[in-house]
Amino acid sequence: MRSSVIVFPGSNCDRDVKVALEAFAQGPVQMVWHGEAEVPPSDMIVLPGGFSYGDYLRCGAMAAHSPIMTDVVAKARNGMPTLGICNGFQMLCETGLLPGVLMRNASLKFVCRDVHLRVENSTTYFTNRYAAGSITRIPVAHHDGNYFADEATLDSLEGDGNVVFRYVTPEGDVTADANPNGAQRNIAGICDASGRIVGIMPHPERLHEAMLGGTDGAKIFESAIASLVA
Repeated sequence: MRSSVIVFPGSNCDRDVKVALEAFAQGPVQMVWHGEAEVPPSDMIVLPGGFSYGDYLRCGAMAAHSPIMTDVVAKARNGMPTLGICNGFQMLCETGLLPGVLMRNASLKFVCRDVHLRVENSTTYFTNRYAAGSITRIPVAHHDGNYFADEATLDSLEGDGNVVFRYVTPEGDVTADANPNGAQRNIAGICDASGRIVGIMPHPERLHEAMLGGTDGAKIFESAIASLVA
């Protein structure tokens, strides 16, 4: 599987994603600079976490206008599996590939810790190795992870099954205390109608092998491989 990781000024998780992809993809991982005009031939695109452009203006807003993003958006809309992690999720929203926005955390503080997530949709390109309703543990590290959309959009996401992950307690309960950033309806990740474009705030690449303290994030990458060979 050929994967392309888009690298922006300020990215700080791009190499982590590369390591995770190399562990599962069994194929080349291409690091593509944001100033390039085209994504090279790929089976999957990843927009990694970090602080693109220093997170000035709105997080992901400047990156959304990088030269490479014209081709990323075109390819994603044409069916290319595309994963946005943290800052990458913000970019997916800023480009209109996913609805809503990511706002400042309700606490107005940077949050970096493990959270528990309930898998709400196990049929997407990046979640098919999870069992629906299962609880997984993956770290977050963000200042602007507060997912917001109007009520009609939220109802549409819920009704269409496009909420992918939700912040919950270890027992699976949706509570305010389980929500690290104030995201509406405890939403931690969403997808488009095809299930090929997925945005998540937590960082699966930070928990993909035992030496990192757990393997719950591995299934994101395993799912992509399974989808490709299916």
